[in-house]
This record gives sequence, structure tokens and C-alpha cells, in this order.
Amino acid sequence: MHDKEVSRVESGNNSNDATANEQIDDDLNRWLPITASRKAKWWYSTFHNVTAVVGAGVLGLPYAVSQLGWIPGIGMIIISWFVTLYSLWQLVNLHEHVPGKRFDRYPELGKHVFGLKRGYWIVMPQQMIVQVASDIVYMVTGGKSLKESMHTMFHWSRGIKQTYFILFFGVLQLILSQAPNFNSLKVVSFTAAVMSLSLGTIAFAFAGHSVALEIQATIPSTPEKPSKGPMWRGVTVAYAIVAFCYLAVAASGFWAFGNLVDDDVLVTLKHPHWLIALANFMVFLHVLGSYQVFAMPVFDMIECYLVKKRRFTPGRPLRLIARSIYVVVTMFVGMCFPFFGGLLGFFGGLAFSSTSFFLPCIMWLVSQKPKRWSFHWIASWLSIIIGVSITVLAPIGGARTIIISAKNYKFFN
Repeated sequence: MHDKEVSRVESGNNSNDATANEQIDDDLNRWLPITASRKAKWWYSTFHNVTAVVGAGVLGLPYAVSQLGWIPGIGMIIISWFVTLYSLWQLVNLHEHVPGKRFDRYPELGKHVFGLKRGYWIVMPQQMIVQVASDIVYMVTGGKSLKESMHTMFHWSRGIKQTYFILFFGVLQLILSQAPNFNSLKVVSFTAAVMSLSLGTIAFAFAGHSVALEIQATIPSTPEKPSKGPMWRGVTVAYAIVAFCYLAVAASGFWAFGNLVDDDVLVTLKHPHWLIALANFMVFLHVLGSYQVFAMPVFDMIECYLVKKRRFTPGRPLRLIARSIYVVVTMFVGMCFPFFGGLLGFFGGLAFSSTSFFLPCIMWLVSQKPKRWSFHWIASWLSIIIGVSITVLAPIGGARTIIISAKNYKFFN
């Protein structure tokens, strides 16, 4: 009897501990930026996805076409569009494929599919590389675009180094980074998405998958109306806009400049000055929002770690210090290594192709187990083969470009 009583007490204590931990997690989720607000509409998904996908990579598409040629270049863009749309569909459906459970973050889905520890360490490092690398490139792009805009319109500004423009961009990000959650960025993200319609390394251009689950986490969900419905509606509209932007920029840029096009197509433009200045300024506005869309999951991870593992008190001081440190670090790295073309190619192949091209397909194969030679089995394996090929080949060209650029580069120029 005594043993049974002890067992009953221990069982009760364990149950109480589990309930207490669940309550702590619920309270934390109501504060963390990804899950703090679940009131997003389907069109929020549209402009968040446009902002995430139509990023700095668009500026390099004419250069990519010039290296590959008309048919292979445009063909690769179209293939990438279909593959990443399919893998994004997989993520949208995996978000709630377990009844009553939402996988709000990419690593959470990884833990469910591959196991707690193994899944976390498979997905989290890759996602963080994408997020941080994107923000570094956006730091460089924002500063570079603002510099080109100012230098074109105001001759007195030509003595100002690019480093100072990146610094100014970083200061703006310090302010924007204090937005509490994704939904509070809707105006910034909408502005950035609108700027994309003026804009418009292939793997980098399709890097939005690393924030897809986090975007879907902001949409309300019920058993009758799961979040995958409005999320997919927003994704399809976003990808229609993406197709127009990508093909228009890639084709027109290569048609106009041929093999003389730079890795940033706006640098190739010389006349008229007002159009060049306006286009660069719109790119600057676009990457202001893009930086935040990719930074928000990083903020979420950092704040979760500090509260759960380091026992920091959630609140404004923690958010101010933690996010500011992240922004300053990405700004410093961007000022030290502003190799635009090389960064696109290197990071695009190293990690972006994994999170966007084949990691969702592997998760689908493991969790859904489609029949061999069925549509989803064939489509998933084709996407995996294409993604792995990009992962192996693309960083070679990117590293070469970085090495060539580094030969003549001076720090903080």
C-alpha cells in the first residue's frame, strides 16, 4: 500500500509539473514575437511572403541569366518557381498536420519529424544561417542602395563612404526591431511588398521558406477553418507577384545590358538619373521591411532561450538589449564584408536551397510516407535532387566572387 501511495503522489507531482510547464510555455508564447498575435488576415500572408521572397536576390537575376544564357537562365528561374511553390505548399500543410497541434516554428516541425534533439539540430542551424545571412546581405543592400540614390541626386554626398550609409540603415533597424511581433510589422511589410513591384543567384531569390511557418503562426486557426486555407491563399497571390517580378527583371535586365550587366542590375543603369535614384531608394525601402521579416524568427529564438534557459524576465529591457545586439552584429559584419554578388551566390547555395528546395520535401516524405512513384513521391525526390545540386555547385561560384572582390577591398570603405 505504501508503494502504491508513493507512486500515486509521484504521479500527481509529475502531472502538476507538466501542467505548470505547459502554463509557462503558454505565457511565454503570448509574449514571444511569433505567437504573440494570431489575428493576421490572409492578405498579411501575401505581403509578408512577397517581402520575404522578393528580396535582394532579384537584383542579381539578370546577372545570373547572363552567366547561364537566355534559355537555361529563364528556365532555371521557372523551375525554381515551381519547385519552391510546391515545397512551400508542403510546409503550409505540415503546419497543422497533427490534429490539435500547430508547428509554429521551423525547428518545432523538425523535432516532430526527425526527433527532439536530432530534428532541432538539423533544422535550427540551417534556418539561422538563412535568417542571419539574409539580414547581413540586406544591411549591405540597404546601405548600398541608399548610397547610389544619394550619390545620383546630390553631388555633395559623393564624399560619404558606403560604411556610413550602412550605419544609417542599421540605426533605422534598431528602431524597427522594437516592434513586438509580426503583425505589428504589417505596415512596414506592406510598404516593402509594394516596393517589390518596382523591382520587378536564383537560390537566394527564393529564400522565404525559412519564415513560412512563422508567418502562418500569426493566422488564427480552428478545426472548421484551419490556418492552411488563408495562408495558401496568400501564398498563391504572393507567388503570382513573384513570378511577374522575377521574370520581368531578369529578362529586361539581360536584354538591355547583355553580358555587361553587373551582379546588382541597378549599378549597371546610368540614365536617367532621377529613375536610377528612385529605383535605388525603393530598394532601400524594400529591404527595410525584408530585414525585419527575416529577423523576427531570430528575435523569437533569442528571447525564448534567454527566458527559458537563462531565466531572464520577459519585458521591454530584455527585448531592447537582445535585439539591439543582434542588429549591431549584422551591421558590423555588413560593413566589413559588403561583397554583394558573392554573398548571394555563396549563401544561396550553402543553406538557402536546403530550407526552400529540399528540406520541406524530406519532411514530407518522412512524415506523410507517400506511395512510391506517386505524384508527391516523384515531385519530392525531383525537388531534393535539384536542391542538393544547387547546394553543391552554387557556393563554388559565390566563393570565387568573394575572393576576387576581396583582393581590391579596403575595410570600412
